[in-house]
Amino acid sequence: MAKTKKTDPKAKAESKGPKLPAKKVRKRQQVKKGAHGGTLIVLVEDVTHVGKAGDQVEVKPGYARNYLIPNGMAVIPTPHDLKLLERHQIKVTKAKEAKVADLKVLAEQLSRLPSVTIEAQANEEGHLYGSIGPGEISKTLKGKNLMVEPDMVKLEHPIKEANTLTPIPLHLGYGIESSIQVLVVGLQQVVAKK
Repeated sequence: MAKTKKTDPKAKAESKGPKLPAKKVRKRQQVKKGAHGGTLIVLVEDVTHVGKAGDQVEVKPGYARNYLIPNGMAVIPTPHDLKLLERHQIKVTKAKEAKVADLKVLAEQLSRLPSVTIEAQANEEGHLYGSIGPGEISKTLKGKNLMVEPDMVKLEHPIKEANTLTPIPLHLGYGIESSIQVLVVGLQQVVAKK
């Protein structure tokens, strides 16, 4: 008795046709959801009431889709972005520590400064023709190589009187505060009479 090779009928059907490539499976780029059902995003720049640059935060989907992402304030994190984010956060913390150290040195320099003198045009009674605000105080301090921005100067109201010594609080940032004394000296205009 001769042995015959038994073949599977399904194998015959598959072997007759040309070999087809494996079917591609498309993987969608899904937006990650947070614990509260919002969209997880990584902030590219500081956004008020949301977070600082480099933070991974959860926001409402419409806010992320319609405002933050189109304006370049945030990106949707990928696994690669999350690895880069860890490195970026290390750099940000080092930069923050350096900035805080610089601000502490600035606060010490400001505390050693007895007073800052600003000259302004005034009338005979000592009323200024204009007023001294944060911009003028900042400009005077920058002239003394003290880098104080106008938004750091916290005036309740502009100085409008000459020959006054006014204490001015300064909020330098990161919870560092200082204060300076501003002396406004009035300059009288000499009017030539004909």
